[in-house]
Amino acid sequence: MPVNKPEETAGRRRITVAMIARNEEGSIGLVINDIKRVVPEAEVLVVDSSSDRTAEIAESLGARVIRQYPPKGYGPAMDCALRSSSGEVVVTMDCDGTYPAESIPLLASMVLGEGYDLVDGSRLEKKSEAMPWPNYLANLGFALLASLLFFRRFTDLHSGMRAYRKSMIDRLSYQPRGAALPVELLLKPVRMGYKVKVVYIDYRQRIGVSTMQPLSSAWWTLRRILAVRFGRT
Repeated sequence: MPVNKPEETAGRRRITVAMIARNEEGSIGLVINDIKRVVPEAEVLVVDSSSDRTAEIAESLGARVIRQYPPKGYGPAMDCALRSSSGEVVVTMDCDGTYPAESIPLLASMVLGEGYDLVDGSRLEKKSEAMPWPNYLANLGFALLASLLFFRRFTDLHSGMRAYRKSMIDRLSYQPRGAALPVELLLKPVRMGYKVKVVYIDYRQRIGVSTMQPLSSAWWTLRRILAVRFGRT
């Protein structure tokens, strides 16, 4: 049986590239153009909570924009993006230029062509120059804790670039409220026995200023790890 290249496998099936945005007018155009260059057949979906021209720019480039204003936070916005996607596979990215659009076909093909339910794009094969040392060490520490609790090696619980099988998302129950939702979106499918794969991706310097709140993110990360490990699925 011939082996399809990732681009060929991904291109035959419907892909949604889903992103959430808040005041990303300086980068949204570059990111959408990169996506369209790599996967021109994909639906581009943006859940936008901006007060600037982000939504206008995204719509002018052909993206489907869902307005969520006033902002409800990262979790509700990502939940809306995942639930509203029309593709059979949903590839999530950030709008700040940190994730490589070139990795979309590979991640999508592993869901569409290789049977994985979730493909996690880990940023931590090694330390990226774009990731500050405190963030890197915190990510390593939480990944080690999760590895010990779930008896499976994790390297990056917080990656914003993943490919999810949409039918899995439709069956998945999670808590969208609060920070660090990607932690639960990774650990819960693992605990439920879904087929999960990790691949390493590049991580680049962001365009614009980060709005992450480190203490809140750390608290919610620990909370989600323990809730998935010791709670009910």
